[in-house]
Amino acid sequence: MKKTDIQTPFFATHLGSIIKNILITLILTVAATIAAFWFFRHVPENPANIALVYITALVLTARFTTGYVYGIFASLVGVICVNYLFTYPYFALNFTLTGYPITFLFMLIISLSISTMTSQIKTQGKVLVEREKLLMEAEKEKMRANLLRSVSHDLRTPLTGIIGNSSTYIDNCNTLSEKEKLDIVSHINDDSNWLLCMVENLLSVTRIDERSMGIATSLESVEEVAAEAIQRLQKRLPNAEIHVQVPEEYLLIPMDAMLIEQVIINLLENALIHSKSTLPVELTVTDDSEYVTFKVKDYGIGISPERLKTIFDGSPYTPDNSNDVHKGMGIGLSICKTIITAHNGKINAFNHEHGCLFIFTLPKEKK
Repeated sequence: MKKTDIQTPFFATHLGSIIKNILITLILTVAATIAAFWFFRHVPENPANIALVYITALVLTARFTTGYVYGIFASLVGVICVNYLFTYPYFALNFTLTGYPITFLFMLIISLSISTMTSQIKTQGKVLVEREKLLMEAEKEKMRANLLRSVSHDLRTPLTGIIGNSSTYIDNCNTLSEKEKLDIVSHINDDSNWLLCMVENLLSVTRIDERSMGIATSLESVEEVAAEAIQRLQKRLPNAEIHVQVPEEYLLIPMDAMLIEQVIINLLENALIHSKSTLPVELTVTDDSEYVTFKVKDYGIGISPERLKTIFDGSPYTPDNSNDVHKGMGIGLSICKTIITAHNGKINAFNHEHGCLFIFTLPKEKK
């Protein structure tokens, strides 16, 4: 019973595909014959058009059906129709006319060749699509693995800090000075904000379609998105110094505004916290012919060349010589790459003479 239940849908689908291919072949062949009669009646001095009509029908048949059988059938029908309907004596097969056997043979060869090549091209296209799907699936699995590794590393540190500081406060509440209490609460607040930032990053990923790795975009103002990102960041880092430069003209590009705001926040926060920048961080937006470019530049310690190679893959990073409690920036940069890739853009990181530079581009609306 179960075997029948499994095979029936497959048989029905296969039969439906065969019927569809037969209908397509018949419709195109009939349409070609009608067009050939029109040419034969109105342009009798140029009978070559008739063969071209059937060859066109053959190409379309091979394009919109699966397998070689239907294209071969269309080629045979075309050759026979040319002989039977449009070659003297009409409505009779006659392969004895001078030169016609050669014409028949070459038309059949051309028809079969076109059918075969069209089917092969379509098969190759399907292979490429499947390969693209496999690569996309591999990229998604890599992203999941990197995010899981980053989350397990990055979440552990603030949670450990919160638990440790809260336990210290509870156990020693009566012996701690007011300054020590304030320090402990400040550490708990910092770790809580860090957790909030990572949760926002993780929620951002849920806006990306897992099947297509795409997103729903709309035309958004670059200036407004940058301003909103800075405003959100300054709620967490009220003393942050950021210099912003955007184009004077009102610039609209297709994007998911919330996701791009998250990218800008992640890059600016990394520059403000991790870089030890001695000068204000710079956010610069430039307008190119096909892309809009965002640059986040700091004047700090830079990034090691080894780290630059893997900085967007989500791997956790803890520099040996750093006492910075905000060590885990892997998850944020990994999500930045995921978001920019979903926008069909690019993101890169470079060291410059006095610090680090992050650049990402977003394509403009196609006209």
